Amino acid sequence: MGLLLVRYSEIGLKGPGVRRYFERVLIRNMIAALAKERVEALIEGQYGRLFVTTDRPEEAASALRRVFGIASLSRVEECTSDIREVRALGLRMATPLLKDGASFRVEARRNGVHPYTSMQLAAEVGEEIYEANRQRGVRVDLHSPDQVVYVEVRDRRAYVFTEYLEGPGGLPMGSQGRVVAVIEGERDALAAWMMMKRGCRVLYLGDEEGAMRAIERWDPEPRTVSGPLERAVHAHRALGVVVGWSLQELQSRRTLNVDVPVYHPLIGMGEEEVEGRLKMIVE
Repeated sequence: MGLLLVRYSEIGLKGPGVRRYFERVLIRNMIAALAKERVEALIEGQYGRLFVTTDRPEEAASALRRVFGIASLSRVEECTSDIREVRALGLRMATPLLKDGASFRVEARRNGVHPYTSMQLAAEVGEEIYEANRQRGVRVDLHSPDQVVYVEVRDRRAYVFTEYLEGPGGLPMGSQGRVVAVIEGERDALAAWMMMKRGCRVLYLGDEEGAMRAIERWDPEPRTVSGPLERAVHAHRALGVVVGWSLQELQSRRTLNVDVPVYHPLIGMGEEEVEGRLKMIVE
């Protein structure tokens, strides 16, 4: 079995009650993303962290990197918080990654009460790695090492990992209300993506094939609506409408006939920025 440590960013800034609600929404979205890829997993929460246990960690990580609200995640190995076990695990994970003459450093952080500080923990694990590999010319470099070994101790458990995988960040989709996105092309898909990142549940009016393919990579349960825009807004109690218009299009096209706010997430972007973001969401 593999273990993934999942971090969120903005959720952690909320008060306890709101944070718990956001965590529930985030976990629900994580389950949906994993289910879409038919990956079975167990998700458990600790303060400020979520842990995913699965026998398909690589596929799970790939799916979770497209879940809004996740800042980053790492595949981790765990042991107790006993310093001897942490030293041994750090050595076991670091040695295969260090080439002869390579440099490394250890970064450590803690949550809870322990008989060592974070700096002492980093020094202890670093010493273990260095002494075991010194004959290979391995050295410590605190500024620009070839390899970083990360240690995170949370109460009685310790987690060691060697990389951060970035997520999209933002807020959990569905935590901030419902909007209708008018989908006529890829720009509209990007506009919908940006509203999803801010926590909105998006309903899609239109079925432009390329745009919907991009959306389906990020929304495991896409929901399309039909009919006139105003009727769709009222029928689904949407709080706004989203379009991917540029400033020039806004000046030339008619105003949408709806009595809710119309959001234009791309209106301040140049074409180069739009193309760059579109490339990111479709890859």
